Amino acid sequence: MKIFLIGFMGCGKSTMGRKLARQLQFDFVDLDKQIEQETGMGIVDYFGLHGEDKFRQLERDILQKTDFSANEVIATGGGTPCYFDNMVWMNQHGQTVYLSMDPKALANRLINSKSERPLIKGLNYDQLLNFITLKLGSREAFYHQARFIVSAADLTAEKLAGYLNSSSA
Repeated sequence: MKIFLIGFMGCGKSTMGRKLARQLQFDFVDLDKQIEQETGMGIVDYFGLHGEDKFRQLERDILQKTDFSANEVIATGGGTPCYFDNMVWMNQHGQTVYLSMDPKALANRLINSKSERPLIKGLNYDQLLNFITLKLGSREAFYHQARFIVSAADLTAEKLAGYLNSSSA
């Protein structure tokens, strides 16, 4: 089973993905790391050099052309489900899980990692919270197409694995 973790930046897709993969004894792929490997540059650098449109096209190509193993957890980028047919494709090729968090919790997590994230680089806390609120509002229609919607606030890999196993039985 392929499990695609989706949600806003900072919700814990990569961290939870690694833990869930260990729990299930699956392989793990971080889509952003895959993009960095393929391009030989960081996401921030690629974004800065080529812009968001080229990045989203590359992201789609890598998502849809990667030969994921039969049992794999894939942590996607926060915007991945919102472009092209990515959400439909992920739903057709595996289980999708939206790790949901409210804007304030996301802002508290992201305030100290802004330099690593091109969309929020240079924002103060109030600007960050406003950005998250607006962007999350526009993305939730895509996120809510996920097969599973779970609160990431107190989520553990064990809880998520149990939920996925009981729901797929």
